[in-house]
Amino acid sequence: MPFAVIAFDFDPLLHFGDRALRLETLALAGVVLLAIVVAAVLAGRTPPEPGFDPATPPDLDADADADADADAGRHLRRDDLLFIVLGIVPGAVLGGRLGYVLLHWDYYSVHTDAIADPAQGNLELSLAVLGGAMTGAYVARLLASSAGRWLHVATVPVLLGLGLGKLAMAAGGSGQGAPATVAWATSYLGPGPWGSLAPSVPAHPAQVYEAVVTGVVLLLMVLLLAGGAFRRRDGRAFLIALLLWSAGRLVVATYWRDPLLIGPLRAGQVLALGIIGISAALFALRSLQLARSSSAGALAEPQWADPATRPPF
Repeated sequence: MPFAVIAFDFDPLLHFGDRALRLETLALAGVVLLAIVVAAVLAGRTPPEPGFDPATPPDLDADADADADADAGRHLRRDDLLFIVLGIVPGAVLGGRLGYVLLHWDYYSVHTDAIADPAQGNLELSLAVLGGAMTGAYVARLLASSAGRWLHVATVPVLLGLGLGKLAMAAGGSGQGAPATVAWATSYLGPGPWGSLAPSVPAHPAQVYEAVVTGVVLLLMVLLLAGGAFRRRDGRAFLIALLLWSAGRLVVATYWRDPLLIGPLRAGQVLALGIIGISAALFALRSLQLARSSSAGALAEPQWADPATRPPF
C-alpha cells in the first residue's frame, strides 16, 4: 500500500467549551480580512480619475471642510470598498453554486430540488471568482466609481487571497487530490473531521499545488505592475491575472479527483478553459475600446456623465 511521507495528525478544531471552530474556517476568515486590508491600502494609492495627480497638495488657504474633501479626492474612496465587498458576495455565491452544479450535473440533473438547497453540496471556486468580479464591478459603477480602476486595485489582493486560501484548506484536509505514491503525497490521520473523502489515503496535495501556482502568478503580476506594464488602471491587469490563474488551475486540475468529462479533460478543466476564453475576450474588447479612443484623439479615459452608460471596465 502506498504511504505518505507527509502525514498530518492533529485536531482540526479549536474547542471552546461545548463549541468548536474549524482551523480552516478561522484561517480563511483571516485571509479574507487580509485581502480587504490590502485592497484598502492600494485604493488609497489609486487616483479616482485619469490625469489626477495624487501628489498635488491641498489648498492650505481653504477651510477645514474643503481640506477634508480634497484629501478624500486623492484616492478611490475606501468606504466604497465596503459596499463593493458586499456586492461581491451574491455574485460569488451564485457563480460558485452554478459551477458546483455543473461539476456534478449527473446528480443535479436528477435531483433538481437540491440545486437551491444550501445545506447540500458546496461552491466551485472558478465561477465564484468570475461572478464576484462581475457583481463587484456593477456595484462600483452604481457608486459612480471607475469599475476598471477597482478591478485594477483588486488584482493583487484577489490573487493573494486565492493563494493563501488554498493553503488554509490544508488546515482542514480539504482539497486533497487524486491518490498518489509520490514522495510528497499527503494524508490526514486521526478522527478529524477532515474536508476530503478518504483523507488517510495518500494523495496529491492539490490545494498546495494551486497555492504555489497562484503565488507564481501573483509574483508575475506584481513585477508587471511595478514595471509599469499596466499604467492605465482600466481593469486589464485583473483580466490578465484571471486568465493566468485559470491557466494554472487548468494544469493543477490534472491531479483533482473530478471524473473526466470531455476526452482527457476533467469538469474543472472545462470551466477553467471557459474562463480563459472569457478573460481573453474581455481583454480584447477593452483594448479595442482604448484603441478607438486613442485614434479619436482622446488621451485620457472617456468620462461618462451617466454612470449607467459607462462600459463594464
